[in-house]
Amino acid sequence: MMNMETQNNMQNLYLLIALAPLAGAMAAGLFCRVIPRWLAHGAAILGVATSFIGSLLAFQEVQAGHTFNDNIYTWMSSGGYSFHVGFLIDSLSVLMMLVVTFVSLMVHIYTIGYMKDDPGYNRFFSYISLFTFSMLMLVMANNFMQLFFGWEAVGLVSYLLIGFWYTRPTAIVANMKAFLVNRVGDFGFILGIGLVLAYFGSLDYATVFQQAPEIAADGGTLAGTDWSLMTVVCICLFIGAMGKSAQVPLHVWLPDSMEGPTPISALIHAATMVTAGIFMVSRMSPLFELSTTALSFVLVIGAITALFMGFLGIIQNDIKRVVAYSTLSQLGYMTVALGASAYSVAIFHLMTHAFFKALLFLAAGSVIIGMHHDQDIRNMGGLRKYMPITWMTFLIGSLALIGTPFFSGFYSKDSIIEAVAFSHIPGSGFAYFAVLAGVFVTAFYSFRLYFLVFHGKERFGKAHEEHAHGEEHHGLAPGQKPHETPWVVWLPLVLLAIPSVLIGYFTIEPLLVGDYFQGVIHVDATAHGVMAEFAREFHGPWAMALHAFMRPLVLGLALAGVALAWFFYMKRPDIPARIQQRFSGIYTLLDNKYYFDKINEVVCARGARLIGEGFWKWGDVAVIDGLVNGVARLVARIAAILRPVQTGYVYHYAFIMVIGLMLLLGVWVVPLSLLALSK
Repeated sequence: MMNMETQNNMQNLYLLIALAPLAGAMAAGLFCRVIPRWLAHGAAILGVATSFIGSLLAFQEVQAGHTFNDNIYTWMSSGGYSFHVGFLIDSLSVLMMLVVTFVSLMVHIYTIGYMKDDPGYNRFFSYISLFTFSMLMLVMANNFMQLFFGWEAVGLVSYLLIGFWYTRPTAIVANMKAFLVNRVGDFGFILGIGLVLAYFGSLDYATVFQQAPEIAADGGTLAGTDWSLMTVVCICLFIGAMGKSAQVPLHVWLPDSMEGPTPISALIHAATMVTAGIFMVSRMSPLFELSTTALSFVLVIGAITALFMGFLGIIQNDIKRVVAYSTLSQLGYMTVALGASAYSVAIFHLMTHAFFKALLFLAAGSVIIGMHHDQDIRNMGGLRKYMPITWMTFLIGSLALIGTPFFSGFYSKDSIIEAVAFSHIPGSGFAYFAVLAGVFVTAFYSFRLYFLVFHGKERFGKAHEEHAHGEEHHGLAPGQKPHETPWVVWLPLVLLAIPSVLIGYFTIEPLLVGDYFQGVIHVDATAHGVMAEFAREFHGPWAMALHAFMRPLVLGLALAGVALAWFFYMKRPDIPARIQQRFSGIYTLLDNKYYFDKINEVVCARGARLIGEGFWKWGDVAVIDGLVNGVARLVARIAAILRPVQTGYVYHYAFIMVIGLMLLLGVWVVPLSLLALSK
């Protein structure tokens, strides 16, 4: 138990971790027009580096058994409710803090080289530091209100970053699309938070988690229905995760977000915004474990995303979009693990994926620099000899992504597949098929990308066109050769390649079969028992590797995907075109991304416009203009008739008064007199 002085010191440390990136963002942003570039990136990098070092200290404290759960201050009190800002620092949150700050630090350093010629250099550093602050507030929260603040803050800053090049129409469309789609998910999310407040009377995690089993045992239902309260709450919360973590059908914003600069593609899609939903569901494991229906819903949505988004990566020709669809598929894998109650496995894959996916995105950005901003992989080939560091790091990232034995992705990805195999909840059979098939698909599109970019014949000089900014050309000119990027770009690649190889080996045992998440992630062993069975089967990295070689189905699927990609794109490059022509219907379906965008445009966007036009036609025109304004027009016409009577002459008014008096006598006094005489 910490004494008061230690408690205050730790509170100050956590405040420093959260606020240091905000200070860097303010320094780079508020004075972006007056301070030099070195000062802007220096302030931003110093802030994030401070957070990373602080996160290391926090990790040591948690490992020593010193967790922290306390409110910093009360933001608002309303009626019987109080809304606080506070921190919950335990094994789950500190792991996320380390991942977020390390990857963000690498992205900050990389940005110095990638954005060096951009006029919005200082502004960009301000945005990415603000993004890091928002994510830290999300993962460090100890209540739903602060979680929602961080949730919305990362959404807002992602809107600014995706549309960073605001002179590009495509960037404006992409950031608006991301903003609107996430509003759909956030509507479900805030409904879930509202239900928590209404039925639990608190937004504090500890209070809600403590009351949840009792409410579930009492058979609590949503008022006016026979629906299970826990099921409704969990599904509403997960709808929010579907938006942030880009699960079908709320995935459509993520590929288009590639319009933003490559550093933010790495930051959004590797360790921050898209993993927020995975973290949130893991944090809410005490709630999700009380609803098998909600877990099945999560499992099936994740399986659909893992398999069908992977198919779309096969036909992409933009280097960043291939990696983006890979992110969608891997997020599906994490979501499948959540649905199988393997929350620790989902977080494990989140961590390993953050390193090798950030590596792949930043390596793709290095390729784009070397190719003078040509992103079409059909215009590349043979880059291995021109960009050796980028080639090697990209290969390491690809091997980790497909689950090559002894790479980090192998331990986490195979763990998901095995965890799903142990699951018996509804939908687990389909999920197991999806994640198995996804192994082959992932290997195929990953090495299709790798072979087309780094091997084969050189196809340079085909895209020497005007850049979207209208200021420069993009693509190599005929006869021009690619070049390796400067050290400030390739150094983060090397630093990310190291954990992409090693982190899985050193962390699988404590995270999955040890007690690292004990008391933080809750799994109902009597109902599911997935992780209990998993722990009995696998005892560490060597047990996982031995299993892979003794039962080589997963490894064989990965090797088959790599071999087929090599055959199609190195030996017989004519075959893919013939397959495309032969199966043109399937290709059209994939090229149109299963028509999700078309459905959204026709049904959602156009439907909303039609509803708006209907309300305008019948509400505004018919009711307001017709009835309300009609009354006004009637009064105006009567006034126009009576207006000539107002002449301003006294004798006219006296005459009207006499006439009025005579009419009054005729209508009222005379009939009364005649009635009295008749009696």
